[in-house]
Amino acid sequence: MVARKKSFSEQAAEYSTLAFVLPVSTFIGWLLGHLLDKAFGTGYLNIVGLILGIVAGFVKLIRQAMQDIHDNEG
Repeated sequence: MVARKKSFSEQAAEYSTLAFVLPVSTFIGWLLGHLLDKAFGTGYLNIVGLILGIVAGFVKLIRQAMQDIHDNEG
């Protein structure tokens, strides 16, 4: 299957979503950790959630970059 080259607007839309993915995933991870902290009376789960959110955001960023590299090679 021959992949067509993406237009500038398609590429811009993909990269603009990446601009939101990292901060949103970080915030959601922190929020879930904070809620778990309140539920269990601990004080460290917000940090764990924050780290997991950051990792999830970077995983998405790296996957998108790898896909773009693969698409440009073909």
